[in-house]
Amino acid sequence: MNIHPDDRGYYGAFGGAWIPELLQANVSELEGSYRSIIASKGFQEEFRHLLKDYVGRPTPLFFAGNLSEHYGTRIYLKREDLCHTGAHKLNNVVGQALLARRMGKEHIVAETGAGQHGVATATVCALLRLPCTVFMGKKDMERQQLNVLRMRMLGAEVQEVTSGSQTLKDATNEAIRYWINHPLNTYYLIGSTIGPHPYPDLVASLQSVISREITTQLQEKENKEVPDYVVACVGGGSNAAGAFFHFIGNGVTRLIGAEAAGKGVQSGETAATITLGSEGVLHGTRTLIMQDDDGQISEAHSVSAGLDYPGIGPLHAWLSQSGKADYMAVTDKEALQAALRLTRLEGIIPALESAHALAILEKIRPDKQQVLVICLSGRGDKDMDTYQKYADRL
Repeated sequence: MNIHPDDRGYYGAFGGAWIPELLQANVSELEGSYRSIIASKGFQEEFRHLLKDYVGRPTPLFFAGNLSEHYGTRIYLKREDLCHTGAHKLNNVVGQALLARRMGKEHIVAETGAGQHGVATATVCALLRLPCTVFMGKKDMERQQLNVLRMRMLGAEVQEVTSGSQTLKDATNEAIRYWINHPLNTYYLIGSTIGPHPYPDLVASLQSVISREITTQLQEKENKEVPDYVVACVGGGSNAAGAFFHFIGNGVTRLIGAEAAGKGVQSGETAATITLGSEGVLHGTRTLIMQDDDGQISEAHSVSAGLDYPGIGPLHAWLSQSGKADYMAVTDKEALQAALRLTRLEGIIPALESAHALAILEKIRPDKQQVLVICLSGRGDKDMDTYQKYADRL
């Protein structure tokens, strides 16, 4: 099935490039070159080399025996938390940084929420000797201090964002604003399947290594290439896009995205965009967003900084609207409980983002012989302060 957007960058009604005129040249340059560069032999050789020897791919597909016994089914964890820097983010960053270098760009700018994309960007920029600037909301900097320290140790300039809700949405605003003011030598290395075309397609393609590995690993372990379920958390949607990619529309695999319900879908403190959102434009793409009757963006809330975003990538908006994937809302409390459950049963501390995907196990009832793959998108080191804060409530 063709899961790439059309020539205008649309997945059905969602996508496109809704950008100011000052960015048109930059976006057109990227659109006109990314596919040919990525398809080139030189790019592919360097990309595969770095994925193997630097990122640490392929990541394991781990049979979670204790968790499987607890839920009465067969559960595998795709261990993206074992990537260098501790999350799936590096897959995309390595690819885009190599692309930027081949385009002759001399400076990288990025946004980050939980800090994992920022750390991945700072890491690869250190490797490739590219200066980088990372924008991060003040609120996120306070709850992700370890990742701020890591970025600065790696040589990145971390810019605190104090506007709006001081989270991922506002960091993205500032990164785009910087790009507008420095259009010639700067490459905007976006962290998720959001933004103007071609970014959603570019990021999904680079992250598709996740589902490609799953097909091979599942054949080895279960003598089948296609799982019955694939579950992943969804903020902007990059790890989910990567985990879903090769299974979309196959007629067998049920794809489930876990979005952040915060304190409850109807609480007013939520990030459940697909559940509550309506069509609109955010950060250069037409998609589903949380907004009021006047079209003003609503403030999102999640205990997880990486899911604290009032929009969703256009690919996921299309998958939801077309019925090719299901999306369920998971509260802060449910995610925290799921994190503790995995920790106690398997000795793996997940990122709070990944914990939302694990909480889906409480909402579905697969058969005993069915195979579930959960994308464990990141490790929980960065979230220990939050886990400690809420430990007495679990």
